[in-house]
Amino acid sequence: MSSTTFAFKQFVIKQDKCAMKVGTDAVLLGSWVIPNGAPNILDIGTGTGVIALMLAQKSSADIFAIDMDEMAVAQAKINVEESSFKNKISVSHQTFQEFVKNNSFKFDLIVTNPPYFVDSLKNPDSNRSNARHNHVLPFSDLIEGVKIILGSKGKFCLILPKKEAETFRELAEVKGLHLSKLLRIRTRLDKEEEKRHLMQFEFHPSEFSESTMVIEAGGPEKYSDEYKNLTKDYHIHF
Repeated sequence: MSSTTFAFKQFVIKQDKCAMKVGTDAVLLGSWVIPNGAPNILDIGTGTGVIALMLAQKSSADIFAIDMDEMAVAQAKINVEESSFKNKISVSHQTFQEFVKNNSFKFDLIVTNPPYFVDSLKNPDSNRSNARHNHVLPFSDLIEGVKIILGSKGKFCLILPKKEAETFRELAEVKGLHLSKLLRIRTRLDKEEEKRHLMQFEFHPSEFSESTMVIEAGGPEKYSDEYKNLTKDYHIHF
């Protein structure tokens, strides 16, 4: 498989036009999120469309995917059109802020693998920079927008590095979004540091659950049973 394509069990992602390629974060989030019968889903910053396609594979929801990058939208549309889920997903070129301003619909599930770099040097490639740095979608804008378009019983799921996740959680709690589910990700057993947090928020405080998962159990690309079980419906090698 070349670097311009990434094959999953039920669809193939082309990524030659997209600044951000398929990565572990997207695979983790798409695998972890449980649609639980949600009739409609919003994917913010869809990129290649990988998370939208992963959710389409395991739900009957109508999925709306948006991205501010015109090339990413073109890429996502190709990937959706060439999949067996094309009737479930629509892709639109717009920023999240524009979408919130012009939309009155309420979503049952909102997902995003958001830009998160705040203080680091920006990439000279503007598309890649926009996909990675949160100056185009600050956490405050994301939280306020989600509050407007998330249904009263809806769920909001995202993935962030540990430090940014803790900041986001504090901001969200202040604004009335409560953490109900947390998965802490460690890369290897011999690395104690948590690399990512997958978080689910709701408007109403509910029973809280949290767990930790290690991706590699015995060295590079020797994946843990937990990771294999989480992603087995998608990864062609599991």
